[in-house]
Amino acid sequence: MRVQAYAKINLTLEILGRRSDGHHEVKTILQTVDLADRLDVESAPRLRVDCDDPSLSGDANLVWQAATMLAKRAEIEPKAHIFMRKRIPVGSGLGGGSSDAAAALVALNQLWDTGLSVEELYPLAAELGSDVPFFLRGGTALAEGRGERVSPLPALAEMPVLLVCPDQTLEHKTRKLYSQITAAHYSDGGVTRRLVQTMMGGHFEVSILQNVFENVAFQVFPGLSELYQRVASLVATRPHLSGAGPALFCLPSGEDEYQQVAKSLRYCNANVYLVQAIIPRFA
Repeated sequence: MRVQAYAKINLTLEILGRRSDGHHEVKTILQTVDLADRLDVESAPRLRVDCDDPSLSGDANLVWQAATMLAKRAEIEPKAHIFMRKRIPVGSGLGGGSSDAAAALVALNQLWDTGLSVEELYPLAAELGSDVPFFLRGGTALAEGRGERVSPLPALAEMPVLLVCPDQTLEHKTRKLYSQITAAHYSDGGVTRRLVQTMMGGHFEVSILQNVFENVAFQVFPGLSELYQRVASLVATRPHLSGAGPALFCLPSGEDEYQQVAKSLRYCNANVYLVQAIIPRFA
C-alpha cells in the first residue's frame, strides 16, 4: 500500500496565551500543499520503519509511535514494514513528521482492518502531536486549542504556492521559538477570525496572512532575515513563515516568480518549490 503524506503551510498562526497544562493556546489556519513524502506500507512479521534518510529510521520516528499506538488501540501486534521516502524538508515548519504519522495511521488502519473511523483516529493523532489531527483529512482548516481541534474551511484548492526552504535545522526548534515569545506577542485570535469570515464569504484576502513567529524567527535562524529580504524583492506578495519556520511561502504565486527566486537562490543553500494548495485524495 502506498500513501502520500502532504506538507502544510500556516495561513495564520496566533498564540492566545499559555495554558495551565504548559502548552500554548493557538488559532491557526492550515492548508495542505502537494509537496509530499511517500509511505510504502506492507505486512511483515514485525514492526519495522525505514527511511531513505537513515537518521529517521527506527523507533524514534513518529511513524513508529503511530503504529504502536494504533496496534495497542486495536489490541493487536504491530506487524508492518513502513518505508518512507522524504521530500518535505525536515524541521522546516511544513509539518512533515506530523503528516507522516497521520498517513501511517490511515494506512495501517486499512492494512490491519481495524475498522476505525477518522473521528476515532483523532484522539490517537492528538496524542502524537498538535498538527497530526489536521493531517488525517488535510485541505483547508481552522485549528484551535493546541492545534488538535480542527474545523474544515472552504478549500483553496489549486492555488499556486511558492515555497522557500532554507537548508538548515535547529535542535529543539519549536521549543526555542516559543521561548522567545512573550505576553506582548499574544493576541485574541482576531486575525484568524477575520480570515475565516472572509473565506466563509467566498473570498480570500492575502493581506490578512500573519504568523506570530515572524516576530522572533529572524533572530533565531541565522541568515533567515537576509533570505527573506531577497525573496521579498522578487515576489508580488509578502512572504510569510510557515509554522515555526524556517520555511517561507508566498501565495498566490506562479512559474515566473518560481524561476526568478530559484535562479536568485541557486547558491544560497535553500530549496525552492512551486506547489499547489490541495485537498488530499483521502480526505
